[in-house]
Amino acid sequence: MSEFKTFDDLDPSGKTCLVRVDLNVPMADGKVTDTTRIDRILPTIRELSDKGAKTVLLAHFGRPNGQIVPDMSLKQVVPALTHAVGKPIAFAADCVGTTAEQAIAGLMPGDIILLENTRFHPGEEKNDPELARDMAKLGDVYVNDAFSAAHRAHVSTEGLAHLLPAYAGRTMQAELEALSAGLGNPVAPVMAIVGGAKVSSKLDLLQNLMTKVDMLVIGGGMANTFLAAMGKDVGKSLCEHDLADTARHIMDTAAENQCEIILPVDAVIAREFKAHAENENVSVDDVPADAMMLDVGPKTIALISTKLDQTKTLVWNGPLGAFEMEPFDSATVATAQHAGKLTEAGKLISVAGGGDTVSAMNHAGVGNQLSYISTAGGAFLEWMEGKPLPGVDALKAA
Repeated sequence: MSEFKTFDDLDPSGKTCLVRVDLNVPMADGKVTDTTRIDRILPTIRELSDKGAKTVLLAHFGRPNGQIVPDMSLKQVVPALTHAVGKPIAFAADCVGTTAEQAIAGLMPGDIILLENTRFHPGEEKNDPELARDMAKLGDVYVNDAFSAAHRAHVSTEGLAHLLPAYAGRTMQAELEALSAGLGNPVAPVMAIVGGAKVSSKLDLLQNLMTKVDMLVIGGGMANTFLAAMGKDVGKSLCEHDLADTARHIMDTAAENQCEIILPVDAVIAREFKAHAENENVSVDDVPADAMMLDVGPKTIALISTKLDQTKTLVWNGPLGAFEMEPFDSATVATAQHAGKLTEAGKLISVAGGGDTVSAMNHAGVGNQLSYISTAGGAFLEWMEGKPLPGVDALKAA
């Protein structure tokens, strides 16, 4: 891909590289509880260090709103980062100014340092030009390896790319290549699976996908709104009845764009919203008034699987049912495993991402089978919605 520069275009030896990474990791009792985001940035950090760069890591943590909040110091991430990288990581108590300059001056080629939370400065989220100039003074080149923050136009995600030679890190590169394969220049036919609770939170997404994909599978609570709009009784199921007109409009627009919408034909219903609640399978035409649909049924799973067999590219956002509770995870798990098998057989390009989707794919055991799973929640969703991502656009402009 020639839209942006990668490490293939960079000799980092002897250079000071400012690298924007995502270290906004979950913590409990002062320890990192999930190292997924740290693991994702290791290829970039190791390659720069091995090639003799001084690697200066920039990141945010939490929402300190331009204030110095000790609980949101990145210093607490250093032990987990050191362990993952396998070599010492220095730390500087500021990300600009004398403190940062002196710490970086003391580095040897191959050394790595993490600077303090960029959001401790009010100018970071305002993309303040003065802060950007002060930060740019610290390095020779800028590397963005934080796709998950690319939907924000901040100093460390966008501003620096205009002031220094700018490159995509290995994780950013992998993400952008996967996304291009998913919706940018996909191999047809393309299927999108969109699940989740509410249509209202995915309107922009549905509008964009209808013009880009051949098949659109709608699951989760969202599907109930569409079924109700078609005149079906959804009982006590989660449903946005006030969006019936919107749902009908989406279906009409999809038809105009030759996009086939696939809705559940059967459902697993229960009277209680809890794991292992007494349940049964019924047609979507026969949902009792006192019951709620908590997953799509076996006929729908079979239908989706058949359609998947005809698909070359799959983009997935959101579970098909209440996957956090057994047995209402069945459809999500079965469909994910089928997609995983097709991907491993070389028959499918599969890209999944956004919030619950990562948990659902890991729960289904397909974390390593799909072509790409994006850990970027908001940025992945905005990309699926067809919105510009300032951090990516800045790299392309550079």
